[in-house]
Amino acid sequence: MPQSSTNQPNFALLLAVAWLLAVLQLVAQHWGATAQTLLDTDDAMRLVQMRDFIAGQGWYDLHQPRINPPAGYDSHWSRLIDAGLTGLLWVFGRVFDLPIAERLMRTVWPMLWLLPTMGGAAAIAWRIAGREAAVIALLLGTLGLQALSQFRPGRIDHHNVQIALSLLLVAAIVWSDRVRWAAAVAGVITAFALAIGLECLPYLMVCGIAFALRYVADPAAAKATRDYGLALAAGSVVAFFAVVGPAHWAQGYCDAIGINWIALVVVGGLGLAFARQHETAGWWSRLALAVTVGAVAVALFIAIEPRCLRGPYGQVDAALGPIWLDHVHEMQPLFREMANSPLATVGIATFPALAAVAAILMLRESACRRDFAFLTATASFTAAALTTVAAIKGYSYTTWLAIPLVAAFAVRLFAFLRLTSLLPRAAIGLLFTPALVSVGAVSLADAASFGRAEDTAPERGGCRDTASYADLARLPPGLVAGTIELGPFLLALTPHEALAAPYHRNGDGIAAGHAILAAPPDAAWRLAAEKRVIYVAVCGHSSPHGLTEPQRAASLWEKLQADEPPAWLQRLDASGPIAIYRVK
Repeated sequence: MPQSSTNQPNFALLLAVAWLLAVLQLVAQHWGATAQTLLDTDDAMRLVQMRDFIAGQGWYDLHQPRINPPAGYDSHWSRLIDAGLTGLLWVFGRVFDLPIAERLMRTVWPMLWLLPTMGGAAAIAWRIAGREAAVIALLLGTLGLQALSQFRPGRIDHHNVQIALSLLLVAAIVWSDRVRWAAAVAGVITAFALAIGLECLPYLMVCGIAFALRYVADPAAAKATRDYGLALAAGSVVAFFAVVGPAHWAQGYCDAIGINWIALVVVGGLGLAFARQHETAGWWSRLALAVTVGAVAVALFIAIEPRCLRGPYGQVDAALGPIWLDHVHEMQPLFREMANSPLATVGIATFPALAAVAAILMLRESACRRDFAFLTATASFTAAALTTVAAIKGYSYTTWLAIPLVAAFAVRLFAFLRLTSLLPRAAIGLLFTPALVSVGAVSLADAASFGRAEDTAPERGGCRDTASYADLARLPPGLVAGTIELGPFLLALTPHEALAAPYHRNGDGIAAGHAILAAPPDAAWRLAAEKRVIYVAVCGHSSPHGLTEPQRAASLWEKLQADEPPAWLQRLDASGPIAIYRVK
């Protein structure tokens, strides 16, 4: 039998050690890269938005005038992230000069959010399978491989924050039947998550539905349901006014918190708050209350902005699909990614598949089928898995929500095999870590000659290296048209403006940038003149999307790839991979 928890190390100490081990491996692997590149377009753009905030841009002013000027575009990103980054930069700026302070900020920020993420995964595992499962969850998180990808140095976009909030939310929900204040905490976390962004919306919805169903099935849950509903409604109103400026209070949005989302969660939350008054009613009355509240909330949401039924991009011009949005790598469905990058897909899907098998096996136990915590954890993981199938960017959420289920299964396996000593348990635990599971699956797939399809993920080359922008940075400022992914890096690393950047609210700029590269040289010159383009910059070999072969062959892009620029473009000397042309 395992030792009593009173004879075991303090769990907070174990959590701190596990986090430090994960931090050490992340710093060892990625510290050097923080001086050489901004990891992603979103990391570059977040840096630009933070710098604008420090330079005096208003809290509610998220306008970016350097993209597609003079119109610019309004970002939907939360200012709360900018505030956190600014505070951390201020701390490091007390000791170091700005470049080093900024580099340290980009390094430390994501790893700070790894701590609550690991703690949330461990808390879920503890609730569904005990303290030993929580310890195993820490081991799995420390050797998380793909789970750690959103927490590596340099990742300053919002995904690591949202992953942390998702894990903390599920942890609060599963403990809400045993800890009095957990339900209210869950409501506050949900409101905070909405203020950050909507990427974790599937898990927020699952947890809200879990509360409602628990109330229907068990009248004793009425108080917890009321606490959750009140905290959700009040917290969401505070979040709305904290991040949405007065000029946008009446606007409904599909991609960020707006009046439509506030109507949904406030009506839903206040409706659940009535649960306490119906505590003694029959189950059918409680079900009627839950269904009525949900129907009214959803109807109000649809009435305010019906386009959001099409998803977070419901307000985006459909013309952007074939020329950009349909080809964004992180938005690709899992099975399409399997055809393009089979081995990479095996690597990210194997550990969640193990968790799915573990959940199915544990659901054979009647105790698990009756356990609200286990059912909620499994439902949250299932929502994440389905999200990943639809768009592979959800794989980090899926891996973290898979960890508690695999940890719970490992505890059962120990009991089944009658493993009582530490060494064999540690060996089995290591075999279940995402790192070994994924590497083993990829190795087997490779040995079986699986995955010979061509990798069509976006090629990077040196297009994201900081040094590649040195030549551009020395040129007099001007508007740059070119490859869409260059936009955020141009803003972060040079004084120039960018016509296009990979953000759906910049639809006009994306369309204009695509049109210039996709048009024949003469037509491209007229389009560039209309936009007052000063430079054209291209990098890599990925041609504009949505063109037939004859259109591609006649395009400006193809002429530049063949180093045959038209007479209206002058090739400038550049030592890096970015080809730079000045409009004559």
